[in-house]
Amino acid sequence: MTKSTTVDVSKRDVPKYDVIVVGGGAAGLSGAKNLARARRSVLVVDDGQPRNAPAGHIHNYLAREGTPPLELLAIGRRELAEYGGEVVSGRVSATSAIDGGFEVTLADGKTVQSRRLLVATGLVDRLPDVPGVADRWGRDVLHCPYCHGWEVRDQAIVILATNPMSMHQALLFRQLSSDVTVLLHNSTVLSDDELEQLAARDIAVVEDTATGLTVVDDRLTGVQLASGGVLECQAVVVAPRFEARVDFLAGLGLQAQDIDMGGHVFGTAITADANGATSVPGVWAAGNVSDMSAQVIVAAARGVAAAAQINADLVLEDTRLAVAARRALASV
Repeated sequence: MTKSTTVDVSKRDVPKYDVIVVGGGAAGLSGAKNLARARRSVLVVDDGQPRNAPAGHIHNYLAREGTPPLELLAIGRRELAEYGGEVVSGRVSATSAIDGGFEVTLADGKTVQSRRLLVATGLVDRLPDVPGVADRWGRDVLHCPYCHGWEVRDQAIVILATNPMSMHQALLFRQLSSDVTVLLHNSTVLSDDELEQLAARDIAVVEDTATGLTVVDDRLTGVQLASGGVLECQAVVVAPRFEARVDFLAGLGLQAQDIDMGGHVFGTAITADANGATSVPGVWAAGNVSDMSAQVIVAAARGVAAAAQINADLVLEDTRLAVAARRALASV
């Protein structure tokens, strides 16, 4: 692992905060708001590219059911501002350790400093290389039955099987529709036990390769097959590779780790404990950057929880410094 480096910035005048939050999605804004309510100075740096931007609505978020993702974030920014929290549009290109905390460099060259960091940059979905899939991602090309399953209930659903997660998806979406077909894309292989399970649940299996999607009046109507036919459907389920957005943490010696399930690497994530603390003191992580399966409301909750731990850590530091100052004054 790359060792973190400490930069001498004592002679430079740059903005300083208690906490810099990198990423202004549900996790980042929720954490920032909790910190601001604790009267911490907080800066959120956000590049305006939330993972769920293609989706029309968020679901399973109590009291915010059906809210468009960008609307939720706009509400979050307004609430944060009410408590004095700041948001700057930009992308973090590098981070480094300094005396007493961290320095964050933005893509435009500007720098800011903080005593603590909360990383909430989320992840990138690497989709199967099938024409049309990326264009309809988050609409009728889906991956999570809890995020969008209700919206495709009782519809014809094709599971584009590309890795072991596809089998799990097939069984989950079968709960929502009796018309589910598994397409063994690019010669994907299932075991005899898996094929028996699919047959027992009346899930059809097709061995072929998807070459594109068919769309009529901006509605998905099917999957084009290499054999020349079309597998009719109204929704396609894919299993992306989930990659954490953390290149900017290299200067701190933090990097994403492969997440292996059953011998298959499904993606990468930052390793953090139950409270969000990473292996680097002073750096916490929340949301999809450390938990690829977290839905929006879970990511928000993790941000709130990490923020509480950060504030508690700062309180201990403030108290330690106050005691040291008191002792120094008493010794004069």
